[in-house]
Amino acid sequence: MSDVVDAVVIGSGPNGLVAANLLADAGWDVLVLEAADEPGGAVRTAELTEPGFRHDLFSAFYPLGAASPVITGLDLERHGLRWRRAPDVLAHVLPDDRAVVLSQDLDRTAASVESFGAGDGDAWRAEFDRWRQVRGHLVEALMRPFPPVRAGAALAGVLGVGGGLRLARSFLQSVRSFGDERFSGEGAPLLFAGNAMHTDLGPDQAGGMAFGWLLSMLGQDVGFPVPEGGAGALTGAMVRRLGGVVRCGRPVTQVIVSGGRALGVRDADGGFVRARKAVLADVPAPTLYLGLVGSEHLPPRLVADLGKFEWDDATVKVDWALDGPIPWTAVGARGAGTVHLGGDFNGLAFTTTEIACGQVPSTPFVIMGQMTTTDPTRSPAGTETAWAYTHVPRGERWSADQLQRRADQVEELVERHAPGFRDLVRARIVHGPADLETRNHSLIGGSINSGTASIHQQLIFRPVPGLGRSDTPVDRLFLAGASAHPGGGVHGAPGANAARAALARNGLAGDAYRLLIRSLSRRFH
Repeated sequence: MSDVVDAVVIGSGPNGLVAANLLADAGWDVLVLEAADEPGGAVRTAELTEPGFRHDLFSAFYPLGAASPVITGLDLERHGLRWRRAPDVLAHVLPDDRAVVLSQDLDRTAASVESFGAGDGDAWRAEFDRWRQVRGHLVEALMRPFPPVRAGAALAGVLGVGGGLRLARSFLQSVRSFGDERFSGEGAPLLFAGNAMHTDLGPDQAGGMAFGWLLSMLGQDVGFPVPEGGAGALTGAMVRRLGGVVRCGRPVTQVIVSGGRALGVRDADGGFVRARKAVLADVPAPTLYLGLVGSEHLPPRLVADLGKFEWDDATVKVDWALDGPIPWTAVGARGAGTVHLGGDFNGLAFTTTEIACGQVPSTPFVIMGQMTTTDPTRSPAGTETAWAYTHVPRGERWSADQLQRRADQVEELVERHAPGFRDLVRARIVHGPADLETRNHSLIGGSINSGTASIHQQLIFRPVPGLGRSDTPVDRLFLAGASAHPGGGVHGAPGANAARAALARNGLAGDAYRLLIRSLSRRFH
């Protein structure tokens, strides 16, 4: 079987679909090859437990997607996408059952953090004022290839030299350091810390504040929206916009390279697809370079750097079909789409230290999603579809019994804050790290961020020290997955950056672009 197209996209996750849409918009003939039986990567939905209960298999809430100029630029509402939001964005429930609430209602959030420390409401408002000042330019800068010259210059124009340096310093701080400087109580720092722990960064790690602040300000601004009907509705809208060029059940086994150039791909059945202009890979960097390309086509220094590539933590996930909403005793948690629980500020720090030491945390830090509370279409009237996940060390081998016991611990934690929760459970499904990888081969070892979010593997260090771009040492081959800058999250930026690079390589100045990238790449590799 042989196809000839302008571009082959490996993988139909959100980044692959974004890249394919942008190339198709430019008039390219595009083919997307997906190993799984359905498109979407980590953006999929299924009835895992009982009929009528729709569960998001991996990712669920999309603040980055709602704010991303890449996703919003696709105008997916014209293709059936509809966003839904919970009454409140997020609640962090402390061990003593107090809860701090993040709401799109600024007064409500300010009042909640003020209850933890005098003056903290005003301090929160000041942070949100700073967000509104930089929002457009900052989001653009974060999602463009590094360095983001135009957006960076615009951001500097808004903030000035001093303001820019102070913002950069904030981003490099730990959440504890930032919280000690700006707030008197624990509430606001808990919101930042819990959001930072959506990555693998704890309260005391440098750079954690960048993620905690970004997600918290996005929550205050656009909320944590979900696609009506399930995460898969976002995938469906992108596939419909693209047209019938996604072929599922067709795993790519090799990128064909000759003379330093990507010529196409070979699939598991031996079929060859020739790519006239580009191959774009929405897969983790080690999978692309060491698996699909092969070290013989790569600079030895790049191969050595890939051996040091650091993954993020592994994950255990529980999905429930419930007979009713979770009966939280903390009122603030009842209307929140996302709920954090499992520790106060120092408790979160202990959790991340235990994971860093290779120990399964004694008390899990749990991120929960109340999906029917957020989107009533997710389950029958009066019921609730819910999930929770928790980070664990990489490399652990989880037996079925161990996974069930870990799920029991998660349920015990919820029960302490919502007596009667267990009586509501109609069915549950538990997925360990190996199960997640089986369902989505890009979630290697149960890692959901395609690499650590630590500062030593961001910007020009993602996925390895280099240009921080999607270009690879192989001409016309581009890394379009979350291992590339700016990293994980459903925002489409790695896919968009790869598409733009492919267009530049094939533009009027394409040969000059190739020579420039090759020259710069050789300095690193």
